[in-house]
Amino acid sequence: MNEDTNLQDQAEEVREQARDEGEAGGEGGGNLGRLSQLERELEEVRQHVLYAQAETQNVRRRLEQEKMSAANYAATGFARDMLSVKDNLDRALASVPDEVREDERVKALLTGIEATSRELDNAFKRNGITRIEAVGLPLDPNRHQAMLEVPNDEAEPGTIVQEMQPGYMIKDRLLRPALVGVARKG
Repeated sequence: MNEDTNLQDQAEEVREQARDEGEAGGEGGGNLGRLSQLERELEEVRQHVLYAQAETQNVRRRLEQEKMSAANYAATGFARDMLSVKDNLDRALASVPDEVREDERVKALLTGIEATSRELDNAFKRNGITRIEAVGLPLDPNRHQAMLEVPNDEAEPGTIVQEMQPGYMIKDRLLRPALVGVARKG
């Protein structure tokens, strides 16, 4: 900007000299050429300033986007670690036979494990972590990872018929794909 102001001042001085010489009957041709040159330089400096301002604005916008992304996805590593805790809780609950569930000595323990699992689900939900739907849907390679093909005449080929491990998203990004079995003609 300082260079811009300096060129403007010089251009104004040349204009005044040209006016003075014109009023005094002088030619002023040299000054008019100098004036044209200064005006061109002034326009170049203005263009450089505009480009610099645009670049600064672009950098600021990129930094804001990176900051938002970092804030939104900072917990990704921790969330992946917590998924294994969730998997273990679910496996523990699924492995308890019905006859053991009826035992009064075990009921309180199972109730506590179920409450812990629900609280973990709520914490996931509060932080934008959602479970990926799988069974009954067509295979989506962006969300599901096919582990095996299952002979099945009832489902369309390519439809998920079995979920071996649930998948999760964190906001709009894949946290972990669902590990699934896909139908094929039997």
